[in-house]
Amino acid sequence: MGKNEQIKDYKNGEILEIESIYNNFYHYVYTITVNMAKAYLQEEDIEEVISDTFLVLWKNRDRLEDDRKIKPYIAGITKKLIQEKCRKRKIYFNILDYENKLQSIDEIDLINEEREEISLLKQMVKQLKEPEQQILELYYYQSMKIKEIAKHVNLSEFTIKQKLYRMRKRMKREIEAKGGKRNEK
Repeated sequence: MGKNEQIKDYKNGEILEIESIYNNFYHYVYTITVNMAKAYLQEEDIEEVISDTFLVLWKNRDRLEDDRKIKPYIAGITKKLIQEKCRKRKIYFNILDYENKLQSIDEIDLINEEREEISLLKQMVKQLKEPEQQILELYYYQSMKIKEIAKHVNLSEFTIKQKLYRMRKRMKREIEAKGGKRNEK
């Protein structure tokens, strides 16, 4: 079965075939998790996120819409679990866990800069109006396609693309204006 199948393609009558979903999407979930959190999570935490993703999908099987693609659901669940796991890790942050990883004062400064930029970015997102916040949420956290977002918020695809472009540009400009680093790749 292709990786862009709909929820109904993974149902046998009313029963969600979670084993089939697991077999088809394990590597997809692993890739998302490693790309987002390899630097922050240990291997057992990554495996826990992966298994929790499929558990959450199973627990919410009655709320899944049959005509929707399964991949955005899985990506959204995975990203939320990674965020929760990282948030919990920061609450119990202990410098002794990281003392061998820090090479120099420059790296500490870089970490502080990144934290400041993330904090600034969160503030900017909170200041957005509701439709813009919703568009960002759907696009970045639920991995919805622009076409799906347009239907969901009743706007044209062009408008969604334009809003995303303008929000990213405005946020980048504000971060740079407040002393944030520039992407020089």
